[in-house]
Amino acid sequence: MGMESSVFRVESMTVPGGAEAIVRGGRDLFPLLPSALHGVERIGVLGWGPQGRAQALNLRDSLAGSGITVAVGLRPGSRSLDDARANGFNEDDGTLGDWLEIAASADLVILLIADAALAAHHEEIFAVLKPGATIGLSHGFLLGYLRELGRDFPAGHPVIAVCPKGMGDSVRRLYVQGATVNGAGINASIAVHADPDGHGTDRALAWSIALGSPYTFATTLSAEYHSDIVGERAILLGAVHGLVEALYRYFRIAGADPVTAYERSTETITGPIARTISKHGIPAVRAASGDSDLFDRAYSAAYRPARDLVAEIYDEVADGTELRSVILAEQRLANRPMTQIGGSPMWSHSPTVHARRSTPYRTVRYGGGSGDARGGGASGAAAGGGAGIDAVTAGVFVGTMMGQVDEFVVRGHAWSEIVNESVIEAVDSLLPYMHARDVAYMVDNCSRTARLGARRWGPRFQAVYEQIALPQLDQPADAQLIKEFLANPAHEALAAAAELRPSVDISV
Repeated sequence: MGMESSVFRVESMTVPGGAEAIVRGGRDLFPLLPSALHGVERIGVLGWGPQGRAQALNLRDSLAGSGITVAVGLRPGSRSLDDARANGFNEDDGTLGDWLEIAASADLVILLIADAALAAHHEEIFAVLKPGATIGLSHGFLLGYLRELGRDFPAGHPVIAVCPKGMGDSVRRLYVQGATVNGAGINASIAVHADPDGHGTDRALAWSIALGSPYTFATTLSAEYHSDIVGERAILLGAVHGLVEALYRYFRIAGADPVTAYERSTETITGPIARTISKHGIPAVRAASGDSDLFDRAYSAAYRPARDLVAEIYDEVADGTELRSVILAEQRLANRPMTQIGGSPMWSHSPTVHARRSTPYRTVRYGGGSGDARGGGASGAAAGGGAGIDAVTAGVFVGTMMGQVDEFVVRGHAWSEIVNESVIEAVDSLLPYMHARDVAYMVDNCSRTARLGARRWGPRFQAVYEQIALPQLDQPADAQLIKEFLANPAHEALAAAAELRPSVDISV
């Protein structure tokens, strides 16, 4: 996808079948941000959830001394007021206030409130915008919602999106840790949905670079919406929860004690598998498993049923069914809290497993633009920091990941979007967080849209693994499927993206 900027240098990244336009980040580019924002003197960030907090802080720090003000808008009575004040935003200097007042005063209004609140209150926000103010989004939920209503964004306003490929905690932590590593952070995509004044791309790139994105690639708001919503229901969250629940039961039935079953399922995915993919690429997991035949059989058993389910999710996102299910669930839950999902017996063993780790997670190196993401060594023990890579778990997980990758390919997504939404966001943001807390904690503490999606589709993935994939492990591997896996062009695309990632220590 093309991308042109009058301020930043646009490069070509070689990917399978051609090239994609990207822009490298870096703190050396911060002096260019005011000119790239084209007249934006005040940025209003609405919301103080994980993304709102991270983006407001990163923008403020990156624009310090530029004369551009970053202000936070919160709803009356918000429980986040004290934390926003503690982080240096306050009413006295106009950097903290009522969300509608902040929206009315900003030249760029970044909408990072919860999806349900956005659906309920977007008209109020649109009504107070300054003429020509830019509307900023960090995913395409509102586009999908407006389409369901037969509406559109207000005319005359630029509509842009910057979508970090990681959770808010990662966006902030990697930005802070990257103070001595130029450009360190989480990759992001940009989309320019409406561009009446012709400056949408520059503004979006400036916003992305200010967040600390090592590299930025272009997409459309519609494509981002589809890949984001599908991904969090599949390999980023829902499928992971369904998989670890299924594997824990599988290993327990096979005779493993509870702690070992937890280690072979949850721990191996969030720890050594995630680190191996991040440092060495997806095929390296097969080598690191120590049993390529068992890996191949598990991959063969899981790939097709998992991909079929990803395709079903994609269809329901594309036709609006998934969005309608989220809205209906929000209405049901309006007056009562969402129940916790971490009540199954396996999660009681999380503290014991964490205590058994031989290497604290925060000391492990992530990323590193070594360009070796096509494959490589990395034994299971070396990659694990305590637990090795179980071949069954590895095969089923990688089969699911590649099922999502291949489905996104046939749906027409760009390679940068595919590898970021299916691989990099998982191994460099979400899985590290799950490793530090646990998968159930992540499901219970992410955005409501993601929580609802994981609750709806996680059990479907669990059933697919328990009823279709795992019973087929005694069958021979599909040699053609394994050949296609090893030769998949996604590995080349991931290697190209890995070249652009600075090396930083992820602590969570």
